[in-house]
Amino acid sequence: MSSQLSNVRPSVTIRPDLVRIASWIEPNTRVLDLGCGDGTLLAHLRDHKNVDGAGVELNDQRMIASVRRGLHVIQQNLEEGLALFDAMQFDSVVLSQTLQSMHHTEHILKEMARVARFGIVSFPNFGYWTHGWSILRGRMPVTGEMPYQWYNTPNVHLCTLKDFQDLAASLNLRVTHLATFNGNHEVRFLPSWRSTLAVYRFESPNWTADTRS
Repeated sequence: MSSQLSNVRPSVTIRPDLVRIASWIEPNTRVLDLGCGDGTLLAHLRDHKNVDGAGVELNDQRMIASVRRGLHVIQQNLEEGLALFDAMQFDSVVLSQTLQSMHHTEHILKEMARVARFGIVSFPNFGYWTHGWSILRGRMPVTGEMPYQWYNTPNVHLCTLKDFQDLAASLNLRVTHLATFNGNHEVRFLPSWRSTLAVYRFESPNWTADTRS
């Protein structure tokens, strides 16, 4: 009995936005999670969808936490690109709540489109209505999705939903899905104004049936 229990993996509780991301990923596919943190999403996909996953994480403690979950993780700075990975090596590549902290936004999106058919990104929505009110009062916004002060924030490229859609179009990334959240609640009415977090799924312009190995 004890040996059987030792082989049972503990259940992983994940945020609603990660649940939505997981719903867009097909079972038995290959997934790359960029900035995978402690491996919560990859562990969920492995346990519930039999996904063959890999992660990239720079932080030492988060990488160790991912490895302890039995995940394959590479320690690397995402700003250096994804040269370690072949074209269309994955079915989906995820960049969750990290896009806004990237210095080379276009480059990472192009790299995502190179290594996988589908890319999934999430980022704080700078168009949330209270942000405008904060600016009118002469202050930079501070919210749950953007909890930092102007002088210590890691966020260097904030954008609205429309901003991202324009960038995706300029890079020929075809948006296939959009979900928006405010805290733990998914927002469907006036998302550009009422959501604090946006999650997009796009298809790579580089993918054809012949490119998949």
